[in-house]
Amino acid sequence: MKLLLSLGALATAASAAHPLNALAYNPKQLATGACPTVDTVRGDLRVLADYTNEVRIYSVKDCNQGEPVLRAMEGTDWKIQLGLWVNKNDEVYEKDRDELLRLAGVFDLKKHVTAVIVGNEAVYRKEQTSAQVAAKVRDARAALDKHGLSSIPVTTSETWPSYDKTLIDAVDYVNMHAFPFWEGVSIDHSQSKVFEHIYDMKRAAGNKTVVVGETGWPDSGGNYEAAVPSLKNEQRYMREFVCRASLENIRYVWFSAFDEAWKPTTNASSVEAHWGILRGDKSPKFPSPMYDCKGFVPSSTPSAKGAASRADMSESDGASVHDASDSEEISEGASTHSGSASDDTSGARHGPHVARLPTVAAAVAAIAFVFAAAL
Repeated sequence: MKLLLSLGALATAASAAHPLNALAYNPKQLATGACPTVDTVRGDLRVLADYTNEVRIYSVKDCNQGEPVLRAMEGTDWKIQLGLWVNKNDEVYEKDRDELLRLAGVFDLKKHVTAVIVGNEAVYRKEQTSAQVAAKVRDARAALDKHGLSSIPVTTSETWPSYDKTLIDAVDYVNMHAFPFWEGVSIDHSQSKVFEHIYDMKRAAGNKTVVVGETGWPDSGGNYEAAVPSLKNEQRYMREFVCRASLENIRYVWFSAFDEAWKPTTNASSVEAHWGILRGDKSPKFPSPMYDCKGFVPSSTPSAKGAASRADMSESDGASVHDASDSEEISEGASTHSGSASDDTSGARHGPHVARLPTVAAAVAAIAFVFAAAL
């Protein structure tokens, strides 16, 4: 019941007036990375209100950002997914959890919070095992329950290859990340690739809802194999992904709200600061409307049989990534980020997410299957 009610709230949050379900948002000030104030957050929300009324942040303790963001939302219909950062140091998680509970005594979290997300790609970065993250998910849920907040779902965010059964069993819903750009996939094949991962994840998740916790495309920086960052490609990826996600009733968080000049440029493809739908000066990159779904027809939708065959592959055929051991989740997806991922609570990409898998045979669009799979 908790999950159904909260996902209902998620659906309500994205009305026809908002072109995006939700946006990944770092409230740090864009040019310098300075900590936010209530006023700077209010200014951001005024700009973002044209695009969504829900954001995701990655830590409540880093820069003590949870309080100014929640304060800025008071008296509004804004919704938020609150993150608790997880890295090698368990004390980091514990401080975030304790700050969340402090905030629960100050704000009406039930009014604004649609989810608590414990960790962001900690397994992918090999800073925690899936069992360790799963234990933190259960710990956060128990803490919320004691504060009368059992209606708020708790999950973790991981790249699609890292979301194994241990994590799936622990979360209230699966919050997967998928970036065809970091797989070196061309824009022409990006949609078949991202939805291939979504339907693999749906099969592995069983009766649990799958949400795309992050996806997007950069508009500037170096190429990554066949993936080319450009404004045209960012807008094309947005149109094709958002229109198809809407058609197939798939919830998502778009990465990200703003370009952020303070992020490092030493990434594998120097694209780190260029994922926003808005520039660093908060001006829009795209004319309104950003995309038009009129006449949109998805290229293909994985069939039930195709999704099942991928999830049930034998080890001799490559093994389902969802059943891989914690330490061996990503064979080709090691981070090439030269900075310290463990100290970064920005929600930034940390190098290519490229665990290669065989291509799923696509079938024609089957909307009836999609809705049945979501039940």
